[in-house]
Amino acid sequence: MVYTLFLVAHVVVAVALIALVLLQQGKGADAGAAFGSGASSTMFGSRGSASFLSRTTAILAAAFFLTSLTLAYVATQTTTPTSVIERAPSEVLPPVPVPAESGRPVDVPQLPPKQ
Repeated sequence: MVYTLFLVAHVVVAVALIALVLLQQGKGADAGAAFGSGASSTMFGSRGSASFLSRTTAILAAAFFLTSLTLAYVATQTTTPTSVIERAPSEVLPPVPVPAESGRPVDVPQLPPKQ
């Protein structure tokens, strides 16, 4: 449950981070504004978007790293055994019924006779 919540938060932060990076202007966009192309007029003013978008991008980048580290930690904290050796013997080898006249318990498997 916790892993799923952090995974959803990680995906949301990643998509928001991608959107914010694509919204920002490149460093070369300021050179075009000097010659009157009008690229400097943005929704936040001529320079106001740079501090807002860069600050928000930095916050989302920090959140992305935190969710990445948390997902890595949560993924390594498994309690179920994953190898055959760590499992209980009843999971690895199911009991084989033995005829009653042999005198052995029913749950002990018999080996085939050697020839």
